[in-house]
Amino acid sequence: MPTITDVARRAGVSTATVSRTLNGKSTVDPMLAGRVREAAEELGYHPNGLARNLRRQETAVLALIISDVENPFFTAIARGVEDTAQTAGYSVVLCNSDENPEKERRYIDIALQERVAGVVLSPTDASSSIARLRGTPVVAVDRPLSDCDQVLVDSRRAAREATEHLIGNGYARIGCITGPTGVRTADDRLAGYRDAVGGASPLERRAEYRAGGGRRAAEELLACSPDALLVGNSSMAVGVLEALGKAGLRSGRDVGVVAFDDAPWATLIDPPLTVIAQPAREIGAEAARLLLARIAEPDRPPVATTLRAHLIERGSSRK
Repeated sequence: MPTITDVARRAGVSTATVSRTLNGKSTVDPMLAGRVREAAEELGYHPNGLARNLRRQETAVLALIISDVENPFFTAIARGVEDTAQTAGYSVVLCNSDENPEKERRYIDIALQERVAGVVLSPTDASSSIARLRGTPVVAVDRPLSDCDQVLVDSRRAAREATEHLIGNGYARIGCITGPTGVRTADDRLAGYRDAVGGASPLERRAEYRAGGGRRAAEELLACSPDALLVGNSSMAVGVLEALGKAGLRSGRDVGVVAFDDAPWATLIDPPLTVIAQPAREIGAEAARLLLARIAEPDRPPVATTLRAHLIERGSSRK
């Protein structure tokens, strides 16, 4: 069985550097930390979880509470969290809140009862979540929480750029289908759309972040004859495309479509879907790194990381 000394020798660093890296401390040079993680993976090294738990009085388990496990965006976040946590010797328990504040609270309570080492959370109910998690290492993803580490994406900027892309391609009556009021990502995407079109528009609809919500919102909007739609996520986009098909309309030819998140099916439809690709796996990996650092250094100031999404132009937004 490989030891910490073996990892240090393979990476060409001290055992102290290996220890700090695998415990998530932010004081290690990123290049050295990368060598340590690579060496640990090559050797199949795993820290002594039992000894660590006895010292910390906690389990070597992280809880990941996400909004919708069926959404590929959150699936990719989960993969990023797990890959990083596993390298540091932690396991990850996945919980699906279904955008339900009560279900989220139950999962948080269970995580606290099981003495998990920390929590990565896509919050549904921000005020209740942070109150319950007081004293527990936590990192928020996708949606902000006050007074804690967080990894976000600049959704407002991305929505503005996507809407400007549609305007630049000759679309004049652009609608926006976004998530529920009070959900930060939904609010930011609507704000970015408004930035581009010059204010509030009658072609705006709010709905649940699911296919059914997208379909119903699109059916309402089609009565207003939009020539393009900005869609809040890939699950909604499924419903929007269903509504277009039912109405005998085709994306790109009849109605331009741009949606958040580069789902695996986006290139398999005709025409392929133009998307705003968010770095979901990177979000998860960065969240896990921040959480490990918080576990190692509980008193350090909160860190907020904002990543950038980028537009991938395909046929659905070309007239």
